[in-house]
Amino acid sequence: MRALATHDLTKDYAVGFWRARQFRALDGLSLDVEAGEIFGFLGPNGAGKTTTMKLLMQLVFPSSGGAEILGRPLGDVSVKRRIGYLPENPYFYDYLTAEELLTYFAELLGIRSADRRARASRLLDEVGIGAERRMQLRKFSKGMLQRVGIAQALLNEPDLVIFDEPMSGLDPLGRRDVRSLILRLRDRGCTVFFSSHVLSDAEALCSRVAILVKGRLRAAGRLTDLVPFRASGWELVVAGVSDAAIAALGSGLHTVRIGEGRYTLELPLDPPPERLVAELTDGGANLVSLNPIRQTLEDFFVEQVSS
Repeated sequence: MRALATHDLTKDYAVGFWRARQFRALDGLSLDVEAGEIFGFLGPNGAGKTTTMKLLMQLVFPSSGGAEILGRPLGDVSVKRRIGYLPENPYFYDYLTAEELLTYFAELLGIRSADRRARASRLLDEVGIGAERRMQLRKFSKGMLQRVGIAQALLNEPDLVIFDEPMSGLDPLGRRDVRSLILRLRDRGCTVFFSSHVLSDAEALCSRVAILVKGRLRAAGRLTDLVPFRASGWELVVAGVSDAAIAALGSGLHTVRIGEGRYTLELPLDPPPERLVAELTDGGANLVSLNPIRQTLEDFFVEQVSS
């Protein structure tokens, strides 16, 4: 079952004052998102990601083409109860506390009075808002407001959530919390459609991704199909090794001095790295890490955007 589908979705804006011309922000987007999956919607700034999400939420309307959400056409009011949405730059009534805001939104959603505060409290716990929930939102940092925005998108326990840059403004702990939350949503059967500039998060979370460039779909599919993930060599990081020991390895290896006694070495796939690692550790070096060098989603993304 498809949770979301677009068909030649196109959006033109009139730009200019005296002689307005048409600017195509989105050009014939056709995309399918399966129910229960985490789908990453990627692209550089100005690619059309936010325009697409606004079209899906009917904050703006298409110039041509169409879309279905949860099997119903855009505009079906009954479907809106089953969708959660986080805009790119959420703005809230900043004189309210986080608790008051979520309770108010829960009332708008028709949630029973007895359940409103309990649901708001549970969601604030999930997104990592503690005692601050009783502070006015005007005193919140951008990252804390982002957490509140994610909580409001989940108030109605949606079947589909649309997140526009959910990691924006979050510190590393916040990003980790949101990644865990997205995985929990998937595990309970919720479909997650999100845009992001943090490609490592998309690579860790998504089963499928789409890359949008200048309003056009450049690539889409499963990560394993788009990025081969084949190793091309090894990256070895060692510490406690002398400059002389590194020099004795010869000029065939690419080495980078990170700091005092600490080096990164790039090794070929063949021969296997075990022998060199043993030589270095026998000489007193400490093995910090040994990782395969492979193409990442970021490498693929850069290729698509640059081509």
